Amino acid sequence: MTHAPLEDLSGHSIEEIGASPRRHAVEAAGALVWRERKSVLEVQLIHRPRYDDWSWPKGKVDPGETLRECAVREVAEETGHDVVLGIPLPMLRYRMPDRRFKRVHYWAARRAEAADQPAVRARKPATPVDPEEIDDAVWVPADQARAMLTRRQDRTPLDALVEAHTKGRLATTPLLVARHARARKRSAWAGSEEDRPLTPAGYLQAALLVPIAAAYGVREMTTSRWLRCADTIAPYGRATGLTSGLSFDLTELAHAKAPGKVTRSVTELLSSGVPGMICTHRPVLPTVLGVIGEHARASVRSQLPTENPYLKPAEVLVVHVAQTPKGPRVVAVEQTRPLLPKALPTS
Repeated sequence: MTHAPLEDLSGHSIEEIGASPRRHAVEAAGALVWRERKSVLEVQLIHRPRYDDWSWPKGKVDPGETLRECAVREVAEETGHDVVLGIPLPMLRYRMPDRRFKRVHYWAARRAEAADQPAVRARKPATPVDPEEIDDAVWVPADQARAMLTRRQDRTPLDALVEAHTKGRLATTPLLVARHARARKRSAWAGSEEDRPLTPAGYLQAALLVPIAAAYGVREMTTSRWLRCADTIAPYGRATGLTSGLSFDLTELAHAKAPGKVTRSVTELLSSGVPGMICTHRPVLPTVLGVIGEHARASVRSQLPTENPYLKPAEVLVVHVAQTPKGPRVVAVEQTRPLLPKALPTS
């Protein structure tokens, strides 16, 4: 199959498929799986016998599936191994033979380890592809991969991956910063503020966060102990068997009295080197974002939310952190959120 290249675009939309301004486009996702062998960067290519081409593992998004969920599923199906997503890579867009546009979203990814298995178990099982569709998956040095790729535009995400590796920005761990899902309005709740619950739509948002967190291999969770935050990440805990840490410091009340404790907590999480997730409240987010900005490259800092409400309910800021001799360095950020089915109420 041949595609007429249109253009290569960098980055990912901050919302998932349902919010795409190009609803007619075919959305796909995949990953460049990488490893180091004797200080040499290697990547994994797949071969499709039908087209006799070498490319990256990728595929179309299934109905109701997020881009990130699609990326890890397609890699597992086409290579036979589970992966954990890392930094985002340039998105490719091209016109298909039927004249529709196809957008392929890419991430760097590493093979899942034993410590990642709770996150892997939280994903839907992947079905191996038919050998007639993918008949080989090989590891090759990055420079060799560039020569093997059948399509010229597939070199764009590879070049970004190599650049990140050269600059020490490829080996990262994610910290997901989530605002709690949609909660009952203060004016409609007669109980205490710390017990104000999620709405039915909020509980669904919380459940839809599970595949997003699982794609990044989240192993540790820290949340405001107030109910609406704890219930936002509870589905991921149930799906993985992981226990979340309940923090009074991340509550609105504690933050108003001692924001420095939030600063220390976020700094520790950035320095941990463990894929993690925190859930807190809108008034706490400026302090959290401030700490992230202090550890970010200037170009990355400019991508952080700066206006109230910073994150929408259940929206997630994915912070990619590299550990350096000078401390943690934020080298990339993304935003995403689960989208509710349109047929359901939004309250």
